[in-house]
Amino acid sequence: MKKLLLVFCFLFFGGITAFAQRWAYVDSEYILKHIPEYTSSQKQLDALSQQWQKEVDNRLGEIDRLYKAYQADQVLLTDDMRKRRENEIIEKEKAAKEYQRIKFGFEGELYQQRIKLIKPIQDRVAKAVEAVAEAGQLDMIFDKSGDVILLYASLRLDKSNDVITRLGYKPGTLAK
Repeated sequence: MKKLLLVFCFLFFGGITAFAQRWAYVDSEYILKHIPEYTSSQKQLDALSQQWQKEVDNRLGEIDRLYKAYQADQVLLTDDMRKRRENEIIEKEKAAKEYQRIKFGFEGELYQQRIKLIKPIQDRVAKAVEAVAEAGQLDMIFDKSGDVILLYASLRLDKSNDVITRLGYKPGTLAK
């Protein structure tokens, strides 16, 4: 009987604590689709991406044609001519891969354009989410569009300093 009462009290107080925090969620994809600037920016990025991809495909197609021509002529070529053509193909392949890296690679031109066009819109959405949270006295807002992401959290829920104190350190001072 004591165990049953203890479990009931635990569940009751745990439930009260859970209801004390107010949570909400948003669907950022849905929100962004309703912002005309985002849609036009996304179309602009898609057009750039397609243009650059065509250029990459053209370069790779030229390399493929050179390689097939080399294979067809290989028997007739001297060693010096063969090495020269092989080096030409290798250099063109390196240049095509470098171009692809510059345009599509990590922090490449497409990434830079995305930051330039999309980041200001995302910042506006983040400020709006924060305003909605504060107006509705919400403690947390999650994004359900992809992976669960915490978009907003009330500062009063941050217990980082309490953990630092519990570990025996003084909050607000960083180790040097």
